[in-house]
Amino acid sequence: MTDTPSPLARPLPQKTIGILGGMSDQATAEYYRLLNAGLNARYGGWDNGEIVIVSVNFGNIQHFIRQGDWESAERYLAGKVDALERAGADVILCMSNTMHKVVEPIMATRNTPFIHIADPTGEAIRAAGLTQVALLGTRATMQSDTLRRRFQDRFGVSLLTPDEADQTVVDRIIFDELVRRDLRPDSKAEYLRIVDGLRDRGAQGVILGCTEIFLLIEQPDRPDFPFFDTTGLHTAAAVAFAAPQG
Repeated sequence: MTDTPSPLARPLPQKTIGILGGMSDQATAEYYRLLNAGLNARYGGWDNGEIVIVSVNFGNIQHFIRQGDWESAERYLAGKVDALERAGADVILCMSNTMHKVVEPIMATRNTPFIHIADPTGEAIRAAGLTQVALLGTRATMQSDTLRRRFQDRFGVSLLTPDEADQTVVDRIIFDELVRRDLRPDSKAEYLRIVDGLRDRGAQGVILGCTEIFLLIEQPDRPDFPFFDTTGLHTAAAVAFAAPQG
């Protein structure tokens, strides 16, 4: 038995998922696709999700990150969270690992539930019995002390990051290519080279800590080395929240 209502109960009672999107448009499209696919798998038939997206201008986000202007980023995104709450979101997702730096404190002052992208990732790593994993993402994500502490304090997981030169490579490919869905074989080879180097340093797996990275590299590229895709794990957690099974 599940808590899924009878097909005759129309409109189907659902929780509305709010997405703080546009970071990038490619990741936002994948979130929408994955959420609807996950909810359809829960509900069956023609049913999927009730989803609200407030999409920001990625040019603004890129500027705030490059300038380190986190105060302006927080003010900007707080207004977008206001819009999601006015639209009736029952839970809010920020689909950018990097911008959790400002969205986490914004949501700490709100009553609307918020699923932090690190938490389903940390739970998956802990369930796999791992304690030290690599992290790929934007430079801001890889250098985030707040994120490092969250993984350590909540999940007992320590993070390894690439050296400065390889952080530049990872960051450049994200901003110059992946956010435009420009998927290049040479960039894939560079990412896998970096992953292999982190494995040699003692990483037991790798977090794909930018929501576009899974477009470029995925588990079959290194079948014996666990990949933790924040996009897939985050959307799966939202599906579980919106359509719990009894």
